[in-house]
Amino acid sequence: MYAVFKTGGKQYRAGKGQELLIEKLNIPAGNIIEFSQVLMIVKDSEMLIGTPFVSGMSVTAEVLGHLRGEKIKILKFKRRKNYRKIQGHRQWLTSLRITDIITTN
Repeated sequence: MYAVFKTGGKQYRAGKGQELLIEKLNIPAGNIIEFSQVLMIVKDSEMLIGTPFVSGMSVTAEVLGHLRGEKIKILKFKRRKNYRKIQGHRQWLTSLRITDIITTN
């Protein structure tokens, strides 16, 4: 059984007990969070697809901690002008463990 839910403008596929890295949430480590914007649930061979969300379904997760992702480099370059600008970015992430997928069926 797994669910597809939406948070931070992105969609994540999650099964029970799975660990995920999502965009940073301002919730302290050790707390429980509930995601109610569930787009799809697959249980055995049955699939429930929402329009846009499946009503009455939610995904609960435990916040494990906060960390930073890998550095990406942004490069601006103009040929023959001796212009180069390099900038880096590291995104803040939240580590979650999916504890339960709550269904009404």
